[in-house]
Amino acid sequence: MSTADSSFPISISSRLIEGRALQQDVWSVFNAANLPSDCINLGQGYMNFSPPSWVLDAASSALGSVLPNHYSHPKGRIRLRHAIKQFYEASFNRSLDVETEILVTSGANEGQYSVFAAFLDHGDEAIMFEPFFDQYMPSVIFNGGKPVYVPLHPNLEGDKPSAANWTIDFDELRRAISPRTKMIIVNTPHNPVGKVFTKAELEKIAELAKEFNLLVMSDEVYDCLVYDGKQHVRIANLPGMWERTVTVLSAGKAFAATGWRVGWLIGPPSIITPTLAACTRIVFCTNSPLQEAAAAGLEEAKARGFFEQQLKEYQERRDILLAAFDKLGLKYSLPEGSYFVLVDVSRLKFPDDYPFPESVQGRARDFKACWFMAVEIGVSSIPVSEFYCEEHRNIGENYARFGFCKDVDTLKEAGQRLQSLSKYLS
Repeated sequence: MSTADSSFPISISSRLIEGRALQQDVWSVFNAANLPSDCINLGQGYMNFSPPSWVLDAASSALGSVLPNHYSHPKGRIRLRHAIKQFYEASFNRSLDVETEILVTSGANEGQYSVFAAFLDHGDEAIMFEPFFDQYMPSVIFNGGKPVYVPLHPNLEGDKPSAANWTIDFDELRRAISPRTKMIIVNTPHNPVGKVFTKAELEKIAELAKEFNLLVMSDEVYDCLVYDGKQHVRIANLPGMWERTVTVLSAGKAFAATGWRVGWLIGPPSIITPTLAACTRIVFCTNSPLQEAAAAGLEEAKARGFFEQQLKEYQERRDILLAAFDKLGLKYSLPEGSYFVLVDVSRLKFPDDYPFPESVQGRARDFKACWFMAVEIGVSSIPVSEFYCEEHRNIGENYARFGFCKDVDTLKEAGQRLQSLSKYLS
């Protein structure tokens, strides 16, 4: 089915409508161009610091060579596949085959899209937990699938609620499974909640996947950012789950290089082979010189103690931002992982006649709250209702997502500005 109107005299695909692709999305509304020039952007998840110097040196070296400036094999450059093998075998508790169990993709997002293209037939259902990473829904729809939404249920009672307090109702999850269900999407550590799924939670998901013969796509791009001694559990490592799980990972998150668009998938040949077939027809291959740089990152990270030091730095950044909310008395879900925190902004009051732009009018309350903070306080965030289906948006409209993937000075300045919110809190 397609549609046409005066804006599009030639009919367009209905998938653009169903996938919200033509709507002005949250990233467009809260784009830096629409906000005050001095606004500190804690909304979008990109860093304001560079990748490590040795990774940048490897990128420069690759750009100065001949072969890395040309097509790579669709599976990914062999150096990077070997680096992935060496780096991840221990955490997957198995030997990995660089030819059949590893696939380099143009960012984690394209890897996920290729999985959907490889496994979803028209009308197949993909279960996703809300709030969801906003690319899941349109990517499923674009590949003929039907998203099925199961919300995480927040409980922010008590003085120091945790992201762990966003819980799954497993009876609700079971009821969401139908004869057309093909896969479950798991995201741990979770964006935007910051939840790290427990082994017990993943075991219950795994039992359902095995009972109903479902594929699990496990988005683990923040696996290197898990705080306070929490354990990151790979669902692929649970009994009987390797055969039905594809794990999604990212150089962008690992090495502060989100613009490089280099990611990888790890899974059994029965998942990687058809996904490679789809990926080859979508992008053919991934950025060659930056694959070499990502390989260098993985090859040298352990000897340099890189991920241990990076984790300490992110925990410091997290704690600086959280201290600002503590001082204000605003509740938040203490992030166990990732570089986002959800803050309860239900106490924020703004004038009824405040001049909100048309792009915010008619949206959930959190859009107005985030816009008001960006303009009046000078710190931008992202309204969490964007990461829900229409039916469940009321769950998210009390929250704003703030990112702490910025340098310490920026976060300290943001924390100072946020104190001005006190006069707007009820």
